[in-house]
Amino acid sequence: MSHFLDRLKFFSKPAEPFSNGHGTVVDEDRTWENAYRQRWQHDKIVRSTHGVNCTGSCSWKVYVKNGLITWETQQTDYPRTRPDLPNHEPRGCPRGASYSWYVYSAQRVKYPMVRGRLMEMWREARKTMDPVTAWDWISQDPVRSQQYKSIRGLGGFVRATWDESNEIIAAANALTIKKYGPDRIVGFSPIPAMSMVSYASGTRYLSLIGGVALSFYDWYCDLPPASPQVWGEQTDVPESADWYNSTYLMVWGSNVPMTRTPDAHFYTEVRYKGTKTVAISPDYGEMVKFGDIWLAPKQGTDAALALAMGHVILKEFHSEGQSDYFREYARQYTDFPMLVLLKEHNGTLVPDYFLRASHLDNNLDETNNPEWKTLVIDETTGAITAPAGSIGFRWGESGKWNLEQKAGGSGVPIVPMLSMINDSDAVTEVGFAYFGGKDASDMLLRKVPVKTIRLADGSTALVTTVFDLTLANYGIDRGLGGENVAESYDDDVPYTPAWQEKHTGVKRADVITVARQFAQNADQTRGKSMVIVGAGLNHWYHMDMTYRGIINMLMMCGCIGQSGGGWAHYVGQEKLRPQTGWTPLAFAQDWVRPMRQMNGTSFFYAHTSQWRHEKLETGDIASPSAAGGTGDLTLLDYNAKAERMGWLPSAPQLQTNPLEVAKAAKAAGQAPAAYALDQIKAGQLQFSCDDPDNPANFPRNMFVWRSNILGSSGKGHEYFLKYLLGTQNGLLSDEDDCITPKQVKVRPAAEGKLDLLVVLDFRMSTTCLYGDVVLPTATWYEKDDLNTSDMHPFIHPLSEAVQPLWQSKSDWEIYKGLAEKFSEIGGELLGTQQDIILTPLMHDTPGELGQPFDPKDWRAGECDAIPGKTMPNMTVVERNYRDVYKKFTSIGPLLESIGNGGKGISWKTGHEVEILRGINRTVLDEGVSKGQPRLDTAIDAAEMILTLAPETNGHVAVKAWAALSSITGREHTHLAKPREHDSIRFRDVQAQPRKIISSPTWSGLESEEVSYTAGYTNVHEMIPWRTLTGRQQFYQDHLWMRDFGEGLCVYKPAINTKTTEALLGTRPNGNKELALNFLTPHQKWGIHSTYSDNLRMLTLSRGGPHVWLSETDAKTAGIVDNDWIEVFNVNGSLTARAVVSQRIPAGMTMMYHAQEKIINVPGAEMTGKRGGIHNSVTRAVPKPTHMIGGYAQLAYGFNYYGTVGSNRDEFVLVRKMNKVDWLEGPLQEEGA
Repeated sequence: MSHFLDRLKFFSKPAEPFSNGHGTVVDEDRTWENAYRQRWQHDKIVRSTHGVNCTGSCSWKVYVKNGLITWETQQTDYPRTRPDLPNHEPRGCPRGASYSWYVYSAQRVKYPMVRGRLMEMWREARKTMDPVTAWDWISQDPVRSQQYKSIRGLGGFVRATWDESNEIIAAANALTIKKYGPDRIVGFSPIPAMSMVSYASGTRYLSLIGGVALSFYDWYCDLPPASPQVWGEQTDVPESADWYNSTYLMVWGSNVPMTRTPDAHFYTEVRYKGTKTVAISPDYGEMVKFGDIWLAPKQGTDAALALAMGHVILKEFHSEGQSDYFREYARQYTDFPMLVLLKEHNGTLVPDYFLRASHLDNNLDETNNPEWKTLVIDETTGAITAPAGSIGFRWGESGKWNLEQKAGGSGVPIVPMLSMINDSDAVTEVGFAYFGGKDASDMLLRKVPVKTIRLADGSTALVTTVFDLTLANYGIDRGLGGENVAESYDDDVPYTPAWQEKHTGVKRADVITVARQFAQNADQTRGKSMVIVGAGLNHWYHMDMTYRGIINMLMMCGCIGQSGGGWAHYVGQEKLRPQTGWTPLAFAQDWVRPMRQMNGTSFFYAHTSQWRHEKLETGDIASPSAAGGTGDLTLLDYNAKAERMGWLPSAPQLQTNPLEVAKAAKAAGQAPAAYALDQIKAGQLQFSCDDPDNPANFPRNMFVWRSNILGSSGKGHEYFLKYLLGTQNGLLSDEDDCITPKQVKVRPAAEGKLDLLVVLDFRMSTTCLYGDVVLPTATWYEKDDLNTSDMHPFIHPLSEAVQPLWQSKSDWEIYKGLAEKFSEIGGELLGTQQDIILTPLMHDTPGELGQPFDPKDWRAGECDAIPGKTMPNMTVVERNYRDVYKKFTSIGPLLESIGNGGKGISWKTGHEVEILRGINRTVLDEGVSKGQPRLDTAIDAAEMILTLAPETNGHVAVKAWAALSSITGREHTHLAKPREHDSIRFRDVQAQPRKIISSPTWSGLESEEVSYTAGYTNVHEMIPWRTLTGRQQFYQDHLWMRDFGEGLCVYKPAINTKTTEALLGTRPNGNKELALNFLTPHQKWGIHSTYSDNLRMLTLSRGGPHVWLSETDAKTAGIVDNDWIEVFNVNGSLTARAVVSQRIPAGMTMMYHAQEKIINVPGAEMTGKRGGIHNSVTRAVPKPTHMIGGYAQLAYGFNYYGTVGSNRDEFVLVRKMNKVDWLEGPLQEEGA
């Protein structure tokens, strides 16, 4: 616009100053400011969040202008906390604030894409063949399939239509089901809590066709096995606001300011209140700056530190000095008073099983599950009794599963005896396994007070309490005499402060000070001492020993279940708060039960053939008191044994197509389950786990969505590429000097097992690069979904601020479209089939009461094969493959006929389904779904979750608490009654974050009076923990736990993975090679792999892969900051820039997790191929104790218990690179 009039008035403008000389009039054209004003103008603000497996779970304002997303800022309208507690906001971080960059970036996957060579063959075949025949022609021919498998990861995609893509996938699924079985189709997607509907969309499809959902929490190694072992709980932790209630706070291996950025303000704020903070980390991480004390143990020795602290606590507060609070807490809420049998092993007494009612005459008058009822001595009468609350009271009877101090049978009040030291029949030496080095015997003999009892068979036995065993295990001198006990903290005896100093490098005086302060604070505040722990500790092979060492301290000090105290384990966004509402949606339990699920670690260990390169002997980790033959089996043998015995799931399950088994049963005139059992016993029907490299047992189709497994979590990256995908790889290991399984068939190695890899993503990730079909998903600002976290009590939405761009679709719409295409193709090919499903002995079901004592193996002829007892359950389900789409898009009838529930309790849901008929409307089309509530949209699916979950529907919460009350015999509905009429809808959470409702499926309370903390209802409502004893357990009595020396917490050093010796100096480049411990903490410039390729984060960081070295090690190797280096071992090789820092101690190196090889990665000198990622130098090594099942809390549950994918025991060789080759020449195909 012209400024002519302004110019005419130029001389008439006043020039005098005003405001007493502080203001003046100037003549400037300010129209340039409009550009900035217009940049920040917007038409609307939409609430959303980031579904990125981040515990922050922050609510964001997404600004939209002219239909375009322009930027995002933090929301500031969270419900306020009580007056004495800081508010949750502000929440957010620079990573989240950069997300809108992705929406319009070149990184977006904009169209469906198919690998070019595959698409060329497909289009050629489709000229003359139907879809299934076309896929058979391509995938089952070794030459044709090799053409596209061998170039996975090397580009070459072409654009496809949605119809073409769906047709390829549906045809592949249909052929796989027909030829091999539905359990050869698997899907991997992690962390439902970050986008619940998106996760459920894929698993619902898989469950309806009979496919397999792979677990993730265990594979990520974020699952702490110690939590199921001690509490029978996957993970339950305090919300971050409860940090503020703590009066002594340890931060142990968790870099709170960097990895919990939105919650770190509580960490800083509690210090203003006077709370003392202790930081424990081998390196000078960001959280160390917040600590009043810094303890820097050598990496991997944290268990030694924890045991030494426990030694101080036991000595000063449970033995020489005694805290009344600690003793009464331990008496009621832990297994300290429980009686343990002692048995002889090679002339030495060692701890055996918990004494059970079944051991005594007439089962101690316990008629229901006497084998599963643990015993104590009543101090008031001296009699042995079965206290209420053990797992035997949970199943088969009502009203006695509680923590009241009463005898379970009679209801008479009791006072369980903690120690026999003042009332023993004798004092005897007991052997304790020791793994701490050659400076002590492998069996420590320590004296323990015991009593003699008479067993049901007339024999006598010695018993003692867990308390007495624990004090002996920790080396406490109680005046009983003998060696291997410590009179002083300066005695070099296992688990004293002096002993740990040799292992950790931490001064003993600091250990004594911190342990004493921690316990004194807990004693004076009734448990307000807290430990924040993170993945830094949990990613070691013996992570459960470290965690149990820390948890023991908390139990000794009465911290669990007390606000401001307890165990605060934070890793990924694991807390799916409305879990029981989500489960029937995700696994199609409204239509068919059970579903197929598989623990990810065992699956990938077997099918990426990492077992072929195993070098860890089980005898090296076994106890000296182990049963004969413990060290004979390999890790794969143990895993296969666990699958056959029903302890772990299988995928695939049977070597024969389960649909064909059902047909054979019909031809034989038998029920399918009975026929399968007979054939298994006769050896005619084999388990797939016994022959993993038989082509009949390969996984054939794999879906990956909401995940970047090949760029983030895939331990053993190069094994994935070689064996699962059959493409170029950097694996440097051969099978020489590796351990051969004894009970599993070994064939020549198979490569390229997967026929089809389908990847859904909004950006071109590493996993997309290796996919065969890549489908474009909507970003987190383009779809509707739900999101929760363990760090706060709110439920958030993801919202469609703009419609999905280009040809992208939400995950729900993608799988809905695939279900429609599959119903057309698969329905015609397959029709109606019977499917035999094998499921393990599950936790929180009566199946967890499997074999109460020494486990018998039916394969070895030690017992009969009994489904659900000594082997997996067998269930037959009917599948009409024509109805997959109809079932996918509607809520099935099982919720009305059977009901819903979780974690061992159930309730009716007919009322809620009727509500959903009104909210979502009903299906009008003829067929199986007519009259059922609709699931057309993602919002419909979200409403199903919210309506069915007790956490978001007060009426359901009251029903759920009532169901638990009938089991415990105590009234609990008062916990939800105040919110009985609250019902949270999707539009509600879009308006403002909503606080969830207290539910019996979690162990904390959502209350205005107390912050959420785990174990609160166990302590204050006397609800048992879901363990064998019903209490928190210091002692694990399963045979395998004892055989591997882990009945009680012990120190086990890092394992030797033997991955560097074979390569040291074999391919020199003239530069010095250093062997260093390789750690992979979470990074500052990304959440896992997301954001790290974002221009804003690349600008703030070094812009590519980098590895941290100590100044000492760098100088030794001739490396200076920013040099290109190569990091390698037999697992593979990676290239990166060096970050040389005094922060890092000598002997270790760090590469921040999930730095992909899609940005600034040159070739590796060792392999001649583009440098790998952080997981190129790792390999998964499973642990036998994590394979236990059918044994109370040690029973399988999806993401609850099972093998985990540790990786921090790994060592690598590091050297400076001579030549940086960007490999920019023409592609040279291997074998060409």
